[in-house]
Amino acid sequence: MCVDSGVSCIFTELRGSTTLLQSNSGNVNTSFTTLADDKQGSRLYKASKSEHKNYKSFTFRSRSTQMTNNEVNGNVALPEHGSTPANAEKDAVDSFAALSPDIIIEAIESDEKLLCDGRLLALNSYENRVYRIGIEDGTPLIAKFYRPSRWTEAQINEEHAFALELAAADIPVVAPLATESGNTLRKQGEFYFALYPMRGGRSPELDNPEQLQIIGRFIGRLHKVSETSSFTSRSSVNTETLGNESSEYLIGNNRLPADLGQAYESLVNDLLSKVEARFDACKQVRSIRLHGDFHPGNILWRDETPHIVDLDDARSGPAVQDLWLFLSGDRQYQQARLADLLDGYTMFREFDPAELGLVEALRTLRIIHYAAWLDKRREEPAFQQAFPWLESNRYWDDHILALKEQSSALDETPLRWD
Repeated sequence: MCVDSGVSCIFTELRGSTTLLQSNSGNVNTSFTTLADDKQGSRLYKASKSEHKNYKSFTFRSRSTQMTNNEVNGNVALPEHGSTPANAEKDAVDSFAALSPDIIIEAIESDEKLLCDGRLLALNSYENRVYRIGIEDGTPLIAKFYRPSRWTEAQINEEHAFALELAAADIPVVAPLATESGNTLRKQGEFYFALYPMRGGRSPELDNPEQLQIIGRFIGRLHKVSETSSFTSRSSVNTETLGNESSEYLIGNNRLPADLGQAYESLVNDLLSKVEARFDACKQVRSIRLHGDFHPGNILWRDETPHIVDLDDARSGPAVQDLWLFLSGDRQYQQARLADLLDGYTMFREFDPAELGLVEALRTLRIIHYAAWLDKRREEPAFQQAFPWLESNRYWDDHILALKEQSSALDETPLRWD
């Protein structure tokens, strides 16, 4: 298994003379072929730098993707701030469609020290385009091409600086690689991109108290570093962006089935009032720099160490934002998992119990935002393939049911930690 910036992949073997391949990362109209296998098994086409100019057949493979509605509870990376403006959505899709293997290889080899061997593997990534790149006489690298117009250059540089700061403090964050001049943000034509070392690992066991305590320790260490400074360009956790703007988009564009629109609007207005009340009650809570999207899928567990990936949604907010995504299930189960996390966390940093009042408020905002995020991307080929149920009434029925459950959760007493 390999990873980039939070995205895992599996290299499957191909057998047969010629195979049509399709990318799940948006380039669904481009196909590539492999050379015929020899008797020892599958072979990959490998082109030297000079051969790149003469051959157009590159190994380009993608992993199939699956996502279910319940992944909003913490098992899927999704952007919460800085989303591409509506009038730029199509431009972003069109730009990614033009991101051919030729452009990708030219981008990597713009660094004179890097020579691609012709192997590209598209990894699962919905907002950006991410590839495992084979390197001649070296370990493969991960290349991340940023979605156009989503983040500014200053915001991306601030993300990279944060990752490097954490890595320098011996926190196991997979940080971007710098050029000889010290730059981590690179550009090829219209595309900003970054290169990362490849890291392997597996998902953590969320019912393992020892692993949760270790994760808590690393989050505590991360926050101990992050609280020493502030972001100047990146967004913050807020109700307006995640809740109000997301729900207004769905309502204003009549995205829900006609018979559910009124019920959704009434329910979401009530929910956002409850969410605001929770935030008002926690005004004294300190805002610090955060990973921002710290769910189990952004941890690679290896050698009893959680390697942290994907700071694409780094932002400012309460510390509990980096903790609550590990809490799911019934109240008793969440309470036990919280104790495990905070036992580790408080070895390095104090935790304000008042922040627990924000757990269900943050979960509610994520659910509301998730639905709008999916809908805004509904025309993208990768989303149509991964979320074929998005236009169904059943999906929206389940979404409204989840919101009703959140309304009840917001009426309950917050989790406790003594």
